[in-house]
Amino acid sequence: MDDMNLREIPFEKETIFDGRILRVEKWQVTCPNGQSAPREIVVHKGAAAVVPVYEDGTTLLVRQHRVSVDRVTLEIPAGKLDSWGEDPYDCAVRELEEETGLRAESFTLLTSVLTTPGFCTEKIAIYLAQGLTQGETHPDEDEFLGLVRMPLDEAIDLVMRGEIRDGKTICGLLMAKEVIARQKEQA
Repeated sequence: MDDMNLREIPFEKETIFDGRILRVEKWQVTCPNGQSAPREIVVHKGAAAVVPVYEDGTTLLVRQHRVSVDRVTLEIPAGKLDSWGEDPYDCAVRELEEETGLRAESFTLLTSVLTTPGFCTEKIAIYLAQGLTQGETHPDEDEFLGLVRMPLDEAIDLVMRGEIRDGKTICGLLMAKEVIARQKEQA
């Protein structure tokens, strides 16, 4: 079956909830067989995340409590886009500095992840930041963070042991390791 024969076409959208971070909509779609079906969609502005990697091969991760899962997580620095249409690169630069105090000479786009495409429009652009210099952190008023610096390989080990469970962090760390390995091969 080709892709066009799989496509669902929305024909009606109703806002159920409109919040500060996201909007929930009920969509009616026409399925490939011509039947209509309801879909509940979380509409999200998107986000950006950064894997900062120092010259010595270490990375800097953020520890914070995530109330939705009631656990302290270890994640790459990240944040939501401030507005519809904001360039994810600008968000990545801002979030890296706010959360870690770091500035980077170079940012390499690793990927843009669809976090939960079954019901959410959120996309997270994930960058590798290199050529790091330290400045002051300035997290948001309601943001309480701890910073953990460790070898990138150790962070990958935490992923492989299931101790890091955040999707963007898993993807970012694994991709950063591969990109850095390729950079070394080309040098």
